[in-house]
Amino acid sequence: MTAFIERRPFWSFIILVAAALLVWAIFAPWPSGLTGLIGKKKVFLSALFNGVTLGALYFLVASGFTLIFGLMKNVNLAHGSLYMLGGYIGYEVADFTGWWILSFIAAFVVVGALGIILQYVVFRRMEGEDLKQTLVTIGISIVLADLMLWVWGGDFYQILAPDWLSGPITLPLVTAVKSSGQVVFLKYPIVRIVILIASIAIGILMWLALNKTRIGMLIRAGVDDREILSATGVRIQRVFMLVFAFGAGLAGVAGVVGGTFQSIAPGEDTRFLLASLVVVIVGGMGSIPGAALGAVVIGMAEQFGSVYFPTYSVVLTFLIMVLVLAFRPQGLIASGR
Repeated sequence: MTAFIERRPFWSFIILVAAALLVWAIFAPWPSGLTGLIGKKKVFLSALFNGVTLGALYFLVASGFTLIFGLMKNVNLAHGSLYMLGGYIGYEVADFTGWWILSFIAAFVVVGALGIILQYVVFRRMEGEDLKQTLVTIGISIVLADLMLWVWGGDFYQILAPDWLSGPITLPLVTAVKSSGQVVFLKYPIVRIVILIASIAIGILMWLALNKTRIGMLIRAGVDDREILSATGVRIQRVFMLVFAFGAGLAGVAGVVGGTFQSIAPGEDTRFLLASLVVVIVGGMGSIPGAALGAVVIGMAEQFGSVYFPTYSVVLTFLIMVLVLAFRPQGLIASGR
């Protein structure tokens, strides 16, 4: 952080001012002039929290994608289908058993097992052949999408959260002050807050696993020079298979999350594959903090765009990606490898 401030004092000042303005906009009561300019504070805060929680969902999908694509250099364009399959499995398990938590476990196990099959059958035989991996996984994605359409049809499915996660929670954020002097606080769905906290915990654990443990060291060393690492007796293919399974399982878990506070339906696979690509490009290949930052940036851009620039909300997301590619092609937080 200190090195960044010393190298880029101007941008550090801009970031500091922007952060101060954001903190003021969140916690301070708004003057009537500002309300007339950009709308009610409640709308702003809702868009902000919706963007952050949508970013948490994007992070869960993109973190598995950045492990597989950004770190292991496996081009898996069937990742969106793994997300959607996890959502359908989570719906069936939650509907049959009534256990919301069990749906996460089932989705992680089943989709992770499918990830092992993909790594063993497809990627192990096509190492370093990006074009073949791309074409084959596109085909697999189409087949999986058609199979899911055949089994579950074209309906929308909603995974119901348990009763203790239903309803809103009152946050200590002032949205308005009535003429009587009564303060109005923001109410927000508790399930989204819980999912946000869980996503942050998963991100921290993943970063610690990759940077502070022996398995993380083996993964990074295997990507850089797998021949030398294999010569030391490490079964690198088994390590890569487990990492691929974990990344696929995370996509399945994200499917349950998406099905809980949004829905699962045909077409979600393409949407979340595209979102994962954008998040990884913006955040930085192979970087877990980069995936987190990119997910929040894209999530907030989508939500604020849909509220304040509904006609150009999609363009805003790709504009951010273009600017990052133009001025910082390695991503906002490049991998330290």
